[in-house]
Amino acid sequence: MYKKWAFFILLVIIVSCKSRKKGITSHQATRNNKEVQKLNNEAIAHYTTFGDVGQYIDRFRSIAVQEMNTYGIPASITLAQGLLESGNGNGELAVVANNHFGIKCTSDWKGKSYFKNDDKINDCFRVYDNPESSFRDHSEFLKRKRYAPLFELDKNDYEGWAKGLKAAGYATNPQYPQLLINLIKKYNLDQYDMSETDYQKIKREDRVLAQINKNIGKNSKDSLKQITSVATPAAVKPQYIPLNKMYQVKQGDTLYNVSKRFNLTVDELKALNSIGDDQIKIGQQLIIAH
Repeated sequence: MYKKWAFFILLVIIVSCKSRKKGITSHQATRNNKEVQKLNNEAIAHYTTFGDVGQYIDRFRSIAVQEMNTYGIPASITLAQGLLESGNGNGELAVVANNHFGIKCTSDWKGKSYFKNDDKINDCFRVYDNPESSFRDHSEFLKRKRYAPLFELDKNDYEGWAKGLKAAGYATNPQYPQLLINLIKKYNLDQYDMSETDYQKIKREDRVLAQINKNIGKNSKDSLKQITSVATPAAVKPQYIPLNKMYQVKQGDTLYNVSKRFNLTVDELKALNSIGDDQIKIGQQLIIAH
């Protein structure tokens, strides 16, 4: 009888230690999540679910193109990952935490957290202020040494990226590359991918790989200003754009004629300004250069 009780006590201790290994108990995780839900209560209450995949693609294709032009990640890959990881934008992490890519907390993450059972009990996931922040941080998250070879691929090589993400450890599912490729082909997502000249590719590689090398051995800074405490609102740092990179919309202007005037595509112009539809207003300030 004594041996049985000793074994039971030892088992309880082991389970307890495992639950605290990450420094948080289930009670703490639940309390934290309630605080996050309370802070995001209004946004959650008015969250509009995406009725179909097309709505999700229309909502986020512009920022996917923007990230592609900045870093070289195929827009099709970003959209396919977003669809897969967020349940077409309707999953718990997307609704509550604005996390569309299932990105977990890392040692350098200083923002809010949301806890959910995944590979482990109470896995820690990043919380964002809006979906666009999730898309931007997805690009920044990939600027790590293990993903560096992917940025040497052509920015329209979605198959290479799909296989490379799995090889680099982004996901544990052995079917992950094929799941992404199937989504891209089914919804024709590669229509948003763009080719680049050899010169453009070299310039992009040099810039992104230099940023990756700079981050090696260091705690990379978050690409977005986040709050360090769930209960404390973040201070938003304004972004200043030089006047020579701005254009004020005049009567008769459309996205099409403005984009042509400044040698951009319509999607590029929309991506630069985070415009989700085709509407612009007289007096509106548009960013017309990176």
